[in-house]
Amino acid sequence: MTDKEVEQTDERGYGPGPWWAELGAWGAVGLIVVGVVSALWVFLRLPGTPENLATGYYQAAKVLAIGLVLAGSALLGRRRPVAARGATSDGAAS
Repeated sequence: MTDKEVEQTDERGYGPGPWWAELGAWGAVGLIVVGVVSALWVFLRLPGTPENLATGYYQAAKVLAIGLVLAGSALLGRRRPVAARGATSDGAAS
């Protein structure tokens, strides 16, 4: 096989991203709500609660943490363009 016979592509071949990667701000709010509700569910020991309460709290905390990180990222993503626009308008006014 020569170098000319090998096909070169720019694709890196990465698999799909995590399930929460494309949720956006409203998805983050939904995850926060689901995390809080599931923590309350475990706290009140409603039907379906695992026997080991630490497992239930751990699962609720994971969902809540993912929601909080996504919400923070979405808010920062919306804030940065506004700051950039403000900097360009101040420069144009002077």
